[in-house]
Amino acid sequence: MKKCAIIYGSTTGTCEHIAGKIADRLGLPASAVCSAADMTQQTIDANDVLILGSSTWGDGELQDDWFTALETLKASDLTAKSVALFGCGDTESYGDTYCDAMGTLYNELKGSGCRFIGTGVPIDGYGFSSSTAVIDGAFVGLALDEVNQSSLTDGRIDRWADRIAEEL
Repeated sequence: MKKCAIIYGSTTGTCEHIAGKIADRLGLPASAVCSAADMTQQTIDANDVLILGSSTWGDGELQDDWFTALETLKASDLTAKSVALFGCGDTESYGDTYCDAMGTLYNELKGSGCRFIGTGVPIDGYGFSSSTAVIDGAFVGLALDEVNQSSLTDGRIDRWADRIAEEL
């Protein structure tokens, strides 16, 4: 596999835990995983693949660690990069903003020249009413609900990781 970094924004530890699961599934070392708060230009430059994840907060906002990190990404040359996205949300309590943070990452980076991978994730089996992470009837990345659907997480990660590996 190409050199890969998994960068997450997590307040309660859920998204961090998911980042670790994705790394394990892809056979990546723990050193490939870092918080968005610790991401540097060197992190971006040293990797061919960036797997970016965020939990969704408030009225659909990115997790706080992403504010500076997203600006760093947007100022970077991403034309040779593959980017995959994952998001954590709550389909029941926040069904009207489910995984909107993932949608924000996608929308902010879609003009950057990067190649998105792992997109087109079916929305079947999720119980939400609205999400900016849905484009043309599918998620732009891996959407997870550890609050209400944690029993589905491992299977969803496995299927998504297989797709990413095929696309690289």
